[in-house]
Amino acid sequence: MRTATLGPAERTEALAAMAERELDVLVVGAGVVGAGTVLDAATRGLSTGLVEARDWASGTSSRSSKLIHGGLRYLEMLDFALVREALKERGLLLERLAPHLVKPVPFLYPLQHKGWERLYAGSGVALYDAMSVSSGHGRGLPVHRHLTRRHALRVAPALRKDALVGALQYYDAQMDDARFVANLVRTAASYGAHVANGARVTGFLREGERVVGARVQDVEGGAEYEIRAKQVVNATGVWTDDTQALIGERGQFHVRASKGIHLVVPKDRIHSSTGLILRTEKSVLFVIPWGRHWIIGTTDTDWDLDKAHPAASSADIDYLLERVNSVLNTPLGRDDVEGVYAGLRPLLAGESDATSKLSREHTVAHPAPGLVVVAGGKYTTYRVMAKDAVDEAVHALDRRVADCVTEDIPLLGAEGYRALWNARARIADRTGLHVARVEHLLNRYGSMTEELLELVKGDASLGEPLAGAEDYLRAEVVYAASHEGARHLDDVLTRRTRISIETFDRGTRCARECADLMAQVLGWDTDRIEREVEHYRKRVEAERESQRQPDDLTADAARLGAPDIVPR
Repeated sequence: MRTATLGPAERTEALAAMAERELDVLVVGAGVVGAGTVLDAATRGLSTGLVEARDWASGTSSRSSKLIHGGLRYLEMLDFALVREALKERGLLLERLAPHLVKPVPFLYPLQHKGWERLYAGSGVALYDAMSVSSGHGRGLPVHRHLTRRHALRVAPALRKDALVGALQYYDAQMDDARFVANLVRTAASYGAHVANGARVTGFLREGERVVGARVQDVEGGAEYEIRAKQVVNATGVWTDDTQALIGERGQFHVRASKGIHLVVPKDRIHSSTGLILRTEKSVLFVIPWGRHWIIGTTDTDWDLDKAHPAASSADIDYLLERVNSVLNTPLGRDDVEGVYAGLRPLLAGESDATSKLSREHTVAHPAPGLVVVAGGKYTTYRVMAKDAVDEAVHALDRRVADCVTEDIPLLGAEGYRALWNARARIADRTGLHVARVEHLLNRYGSMTEELLELVKGDASLGEPLAGAEDYLRAEVVYAASHEGARHLDDVLTRRTRISIETFDRGTRCARECADLMAQVLGWDTDRIEREVEHYRKRVEAERESQRQPDDLTADAARLGAPDIVPR
């Protein structure tokens, strides 16, 4: 199978191809669900297109807790079906679909009460492990273990002695959410899907009551396209209601946004060899290992302001610091925070209180002939959501369509990853890169690492790290623009890499170097480079200012002080 390249020329060709002839399925929205849907449709042999107004995963799907998990807390709610489904998907991703992107991660659950809590929580974690194994895809993770307080403090010395009487340790999995979505999109393109970011749906095409396609604007070049399709799938997450409004149809359900924020702190600020999961009065708090950093989150508050750039307020940050500091020996302060990001969960809200319980389930509807809507759910079960959406769409096609096969379709980079991992020392010797660099590339690109090494072979300077963001090589910036569809500087600094949350300067030190590298691929002149760098700096300034504000209203106003580089 060929590896799709998503450069500027391929984007132009994709838009032209979608407008040239009627598609079987057009998917609107390139978050994890939309990306999964286009892969599902393409691998069933359907002619398929994907359009995204901004960038791959630019909304919710790049701002999650970056966990692939069964949802241990849903066991407490007795939602066994959701947990079982998610655990099966976790196993598939770890073992077969994306072993280069999805990795095991340990969590320590401190016990605060003797006797009953160990029995209660231990029973839940034991059931969690048993359900994982029974799914047929859960044997790759260690089983949970019970720890005394002394043992728990050896594993996590950062914890205060009075914060626990013992602990449980169990395993889940994690990934880079934005990278995962970009990989999904490229995999779909490799199977023949036409994909374009920076392509906004401005309206739907109608023939009587039937939706027969969409009007799409190229927000980069300004051109308008009419893309016709037998079925259109609305997979726009928290924008679902806005997209539905374009056809003037009242949906069968509504999607509301819940804001969750996360903090990123350096690894040395919390002395622990394991992640932590802590109870709060409303939910749970995670402290998640993230390379040379920790991610701390999350919150859960209603949000009805700007959906494109949800803002973290000072109160949000204080809430997380207060909760995590309640168990730490050495408290964290504002100066320890490298990065902050806020995301919106799409939660289903029905016509009555009774249907609001659907919040973490997903649903698929056919509100108008030719239009399918998929919404809700959780990141881990994206593949099931995509299957259900395509199943609904193909009912209306006038021919037999193959069943879903994505359970057996590895993402790009998965095939050969383990063999290359075993050969990483030899790759380091051959290329002159440190073995840690090779490991970094393999865990981000899998077997596609060879494509980056070819870039370095052609230009040795691309094998050097970025100044001010030494975890990343210069080649990764070039590759993002030439192969992964990055169109703007913030696409690279916030999603293709995570420099914007992993450095105290939020990526401003390396912004010029990255823009210069992108310019070689995208044909930017000096003025365009300056505009990209200035826009990014203003974005960082606006985010910092929003994080100093006391509440959502003032934080939102501050964040909107930096407009998008292209109107969307």
